[in-house]
Amino acid sequence: MEVTMKFGDKVSVADVRRLHDMEDVVFDKEWFEETEVRNRDVYYMFRDLAKSDSELEAIKAHHLRYDITVIPPAMLGSEYIKTVGHYHPRVPGTNAYYPEIYQVLEGSATYLLQKVKSGEEDFVLDVVVIKAKKGDLVLVPPGYGHVTINASDKTLEMANWVCRDFSSVYEPIKRLSGASYFLLKDGYVKNPLYRNTPPIRHLEPLAYDNLGLGSGECMYELVHRIEKLRFLTAPQDFTGFLTGVF
Repeated sequence: MEVTMKFGDKVSVADVRRLHDMEDVVFDKEWFEETEVRNRDVYYMFRDLAKSDSELEAIKAHHLRYDITVIPPAMLGSEYIKTVGHYHPRVPGTNAYYPEIYQVLEGSATYLLQKVKSGEEDFVLDVVVIKAKKGDLVLVPPGYGHVTINASDKTLEMANWVCRDFSSVYEPIKRLSGASYFLLKDGYVKNPLYRNTPPIRHLEPLAYDNLGLGSGECMYELVHRIEKLRFLTAPQDFTGFLTGVF
């Protein structure tokens, strides 16, 4: 059965992440092996959204994409429900990696970001956790992999703006059975497949004025000030802003 969302005057059909898609990254392997129904829905991704055809054309012309992800509350055995997690590739012809920006629309989110050594995907240089509530903005800087966790009892709905010209890189996190930390009911646990994992740094969400938004304003409205999002498609031109976030 299709899961749909009405956004503006359009209805979008979700890409569904199911339990069997999470097999490589789940902490509680014993629970997973004992779970018979593995095709059940885990979370929903509504991609390439716009409120009108003209806005979609503008978004595409600027090489951007606006998505919404919905993550109902659940436990994956002893672990809080989460996304699979991914990295972004380099911008062609540069040394800069593509960033991404999120906003919590409903509920609350725990964003786990990690940076690893170039060429050594299991050697961790930095781990950051940002807890975000409704309205909060979270910027994923260039070079950081990220996982979103719903550690609450309410449905998490979050939006993202990202460059549309690349595919996310899932393989490194899958090969290492998840991110460098898992969030369980009893707290964070290190993933033993990583090396040199530092303590978690806990940081605050991004200030609204960094994007020219008013406090609490939905970041979709940047479709009307779309030049403010150029750092997503040309991060090499915004090194100061992007490195200053952390």
